[in-house]
Amino acid sequence: MSKTRIIARIDVKNDYAIKSIHLEGLRKVGKPNDLALKYYYEGADEIIFMDAVAAYYDRNSLHEIIKAACKDIFIPVTVGGGIRSLDDIRKALNSGADKVAINSQAIKNPNLIKEASKVFGSQCIVISIDAKKISDNKWEAYTDNGREKSTLDVVKWAQKSQQLGAGEILLTSIDAEGTKKGFDQELNVAVANSVSIPVISSGGAGNAEHVHTLLNNSDVSAVALASIFHYNLIGIKELKQKLLENDHEVRP
Repeated sequence: MSKTRIIARIDVKNDYAIKSIHLEGLRKVGKPNDLALKYYYEGADEIIFMDAVAAYYDRNSLHEIIKAACKDIFIPVTVGGGIRSLDDIRKALNSGADKVAINSQAIKNPNLIKEASKVFGSQCIVISIDAKKISDNKWEAYTDNGREKSTLDVVKWAQKSQQLGAGEILLTSIDAEGTKKGFDQELNVAVANSVSIPVISSGGAGNAEHVHTLLNNSDVSAVALASIFHYNLIGIKELKQKLLENDHEVRP
């Protein structure tokens, strides 16, 4: 059984780490690099930086942040938001990122997944899916940081992303995101059961019990957590300890 990765997710807007609820109403929670370093020392397995406003500006502005972070952080770093071309991916990887997360542009041009995985390798390409429930066991993928409907069914899109060469899926529940009321279990089960590549679940954790329940009920490979760490609801070491006590394999 592979070990569940505990990932710290840092959403960034104009040099500040921010936190939203349902991807709306952004609050500043600190400086991205300070948080990244803190989470690295606390034992995060990976860090995800997401440019929360890249959709507005047609660019990802995290290169300087990534360069600075990667000087001090020696765990995998994923960067997402505003990744639109092979050149953008190259730039992010050259800044020190290990992986890129692509959402809107992959939906607009699925061929980008195919090209990117051929050029850079599947392991670098994470498809970020923002999912909103539309009926029982049915979710729609949203683009532009959760603002625009795509009409794509989330489960089918996850499967297609895998076929095109994606190495991983970052699955964010828009309904649960920022609520601290727990994950959308059904969503995670549906997506993780439909693909063989790792699924990172994001959105909804408020305590260790929420993570434990998600891991008990679904085959997700990792959890990406924000509020729970930003607001010091639980530390990474403490979370890992609680998961170990509940028989979940995590990295030391």
